[in-house]
Amino acid sequence: MHFNVGIIGATGMVGQRFITLLENHPWFEIKVLAASSRSAGKTYEEALGERWAMKAPLSDKIKKMNVYDAVKDMDKIVSEVDFVFCAVDMKKDEIRALEEAYAKKECPVISNNSAHRGTKDVPMIVPEINPEHAEIIHAQRKRLGTKKGFVAVKSNCSLQSYVPAIHPLMKFGPKNVLTCTYQAISGAGKTFERWPEIIDNVIPYIGGEEEKSEQEPLKIWGKIEDGEIKNATSPSITAQCIRVPVSDGHLAAVFASFDKKPTKEEILTAWKEFKGVPQELDLPSAPKQFLNYFEDDNRPQTKLDRELEGGMAVSIGRLREDTQYDYKFVCLSHNTLRGAAGGAVLMAELLAAKGYLD
Repeated sequence: MHFNVGIIGATGMVGQRFITLLENHPWFEIKVLAASSRSAGKTYEEALGERWAMKAPLSDKIKKMNVYDAVKDMDKIVSEVDFVFCAVDMKKDEIRALEEAYAKKECPVISNNSAHRGTKDVPMIVPEINPEHAEIIHAQRKRLGTKKGFVAVKSNCSLQSYVPAIHPLMKFGPKNVLTCTYQAISGAGKTFERWPEIIDNVIPYIGGEEEKSEQEPLKIWGKIEDGEIKNATSPSITAQCIRVPVSDGHLAAVFASFDKKPTKEEILTAWKEFKGVPQELDLPSAPKQFLNYFEDDNRPQTKLDRELEGGMAVSIGRLREDTQYDYKFVCLSHNTLRGAAGGAVLMAELLAAKGYLD
């Protein structure tokens, strides 16, 4: 399997992460880097300046690649690639228009942006949880008038620690979920050097994040009906999202009540035995063990456990009964790997394996 890919928004934090994940990918080859008109016409190294924020060094090949204008060079870009990853920093209506324009030119878009997450026929896929939502692409292509082009999005990074932990417990009927997320600064596209105010500090607000954390899971757990995704009606989720002085990794403290309260052993077994389609298909970016439970009360810890299975696994710990809810526990996921670029790459692998990118 071989696909030529483009990265739209290549100079941003998530765009950089896409580059590190795709440089040695067995299926996907980076053919095009695109960004705003400010960066267009420069080499990637020139366009980036001092902004490379990844630990891995930039390869000479990527440094020397020319950066295209994501808007003006669209025809050229789509002629060179099989599909694009999109992680642009623009206004939402502009992103919506840009992504649909690529799709209408028969170029599938795998998006890290939130602009199309509410669009009824755009799948928002966490590959282990709702791979069947890819089927909505047929309805979307009908609306767009395309044969190959479509938009698929990944969900917000804040919910990718606790939604995977709740998903195997759906058979017990989770009804009320409270979550507090403690989110890394890379989620804001920042490093400690660029955001000294966050050091020794906690900020109790992240714009739009709580609404996404409460609403997006209901789309992920929704059903396809009449050419659109109908949101699930439960569980009822309430969230608080807090920015903490951590480079990478979103931690969540979760409280949950169930219609049919499981035993602790039933929960632990459900987590341990859960496998998704990516594990069954052995996709290149899929973690072998998606959900990992730590017996040690001190785990998971952000610094120790965020890189588990290449940052694509979810860590869980401290499961215990609660005085107000049935149970409480903590979860951890890597926000720019599982939560952003890695989750998008895994979704692209799933869609490729299912024939949607042919």
